[in-house]
Parts: sequence; structure tokens; C-alpha cells
Amino acid sequence: MLAEAHRGGREQVVPPGEQETMPQATRYHPLLVTLHWLLALLIIAMLLIGFFVLEPMPNAQPQKIDILRVHMLVGMLILALMAARLIVRWLTAKPPAATTGSTLLDRIARLVHYGFYLLILLMVASGYATAILAGLNRSVFQRSGEALPASFETFPSFEAHGFIAVLLAGLIVLHVAAALFHQFVRRDRLISRMLFGRRGLTQ
Repeated sequence: MLAEAHRGGREQVVPPGEQETMPQATRYHPLLVTLHWLLALLIIAMLLIGFFVLEPMPNAQPQKIDILRVHMLVGMLILALMAARLIVRWLTAKPPAATTGSTLLDRIARLVHYGFYLLILLMVASGYATAILAGLNRSVFQRSGEALPASFETFPSFEAHGFIAVLLAGLIVLHVAAALFHQFVRRDRLISRMLFGRRGLTQ
């Protein structure tokens, strides 16, 4: 794995063997910060569209196909950006792990973090499984003129998609609550680590 070094005030990528440990940083890498906030925006937007636009809209409405097209394309984009985020996180220096002062809560925080990756993977998988079962490639992407199924609820993958969406929304609320706890109760300036600014590195 490649690692970053801080030489002359500039970051460099250092091959394995030249240093034993990954340096720590006061903030996350700017690319990781960009991916974090872009993904947050896209994921919340897709959840809101799913809950409040697509779910109550009858499949017989013609405009639902256009909204589904956007929903599915953005879902694919989210998966790609999550993969990029994971790679950037592995390859760049990051701040030391935040602590709540409780071993149990710290473990829950780690589970929530990895839970995001798992749930988003499952969201995309269940969404595209529904698309395959419902023949959405023809009606949504090929614009064949075929009508949507009368209801998606006949597909188990769609039911799983909705359930996972609720779990993901719950994790987002928990994540935001934890960030606010760190920022305003523990006052450890946790949120600043995921903002743009001067980024110092230490060995």
C-alpha cells in the first residue's frame, strides 16, 4: 500500500518500505472531504426522492419512468463514488480515531461507519435486482414504450430495497447525532476534520 509523507510542507506518495507506518493528519485528504459531502448530498437526495416522490407515485404515471432513470443512474454513480472513497481513505493519511470516552460507543461508531458501505452496496444490488426482474432496462433505458409493472411490491428485491433504505436513513440520523455530540458536547472539533483547510501531517 502506498502512503503519504510530509516533506518540505508538501505531501508525497511514498512506496512501501520507506516508512513503517502511515502518518496521521489533522484533517482528511481534500479529495476524501469532497467525496464525503458529495456522497452525503446524493444519498440524502435519492432517499428523499424514493420516499416522497417514487413511492407514492403510481406506476401508471408516464413521468415515473424519467424519474426512475435518474434514480438508477445516480445509484450507479453513488456506488462508484463509494468505491473511490474507500480507496482514497486507504491510501491517504487520516486523523487518529475519534473517541467518545466509551469503549462501547466507539465500537458502535466503527460499526456504523462500515455499515454505510454495506447498506449502500445492498441498496444498489436490490435496486438493480428489481430493475432486472421488472424489465426496467427496456422501459426505462431503451425507452421501448413498455409500461411499468402495475406494482413493484410483487418483487422481493423491491421490498428489501425499501427496508434497506429505512436502515440507511436511520444510520444517517445516528451519524449526524454522533457528529453533533462530538462537536458540541465533547468539543473535540470533530466536524472540522471533514472540512477543507490547512492539513498538517505528523509521523
